[in-house]
Amino acid sequence: MRLGMVTYLWGAEWDLPTIIKNCAEAAIEGVELRTTHKHGVEIALTADQRLEVRKRFEDSPVVFVGPGTACEFHSPDAAVVQKNIDETKQFVELSHDIGGSGIKVRPNGFVKGEERPRTIERIGKALRECGEFAAGFGQEIRVEVHGAGTQELPVIQQIMKVADHPQVVVCWNSNPGEVVEGSIAGNLALVADKLGQTVHIHDLFDRDYPYREFFGLLKKQNYDGYLLSESPATTDPLRVMKYYRALFDELVKHS
Repeated sequence: MRLGMVTYLWGAEWDLPTIIKNCAEAAIEGVELRTTHKHGVEIALTADQRLEVRKRFEDSPVVFVGPGTACEFHSPDAAVVQKNIDETKQFVELSHDIGGSGIKVRPNGFVKGEERPRTIERIGKALRECGEFAAGFGQEIRVEVHGAGTQELPVIQQIMKVADHPQVVVCWNSNPGEVVEGSIAGNLALVADKLGQTVHIHDLFDRDYPYREFFGLLKKQNYDGYLLSESPATTDPLRVMKYYRALFDELVKHS
């Protein structure tokens, strides 16, 4: 298991050289670059700019894991869903060009007044189309466990069944609602065989989330992807990143 970070809060205001420098100094091995943030790694980049970004990562010890997008597919408006599908495909190409291995997308809740199965079907079919496209570029479509109602693991399991594509995988999100009677084992079992190369983790000191159990369960299934910190903002990020690295190593060792 490898430690990485999401630039959703940590790194949101850093340019790309700063992200790479700080990750290298804190021994953060990979990074998911959140779209719309200061580093500017977006689908508008030219071919030359993409090569430049790729070279920056290749010349460093830090791996570009992929873009973290806000693409979502729950809308009852077919045009909105198609726009998100088209944008997802553009991010797939971007990730491929820069050397990433997949992109993060999300469900973002149910449609008010619509029966849940209809929303699930719509999301799943859109993800299947994205997965079919991503297969041609060797990329994963990483479905974040996200959104009011849609972050419930039985719902994510249903979405994945509709999507039914090997390139469409789950990005576990370490949400509080995953914990039942102090354990995540039951919910993790629903999607364990669909985990992709990224999972999101938060404050490892949080005693309300069973990180030791989580790490142990991942080790049992020989998980070898990136655990990406999506932790709250801090005024001293580099120092916190170094402490985070140390705590991560202890959890891996003793779980």
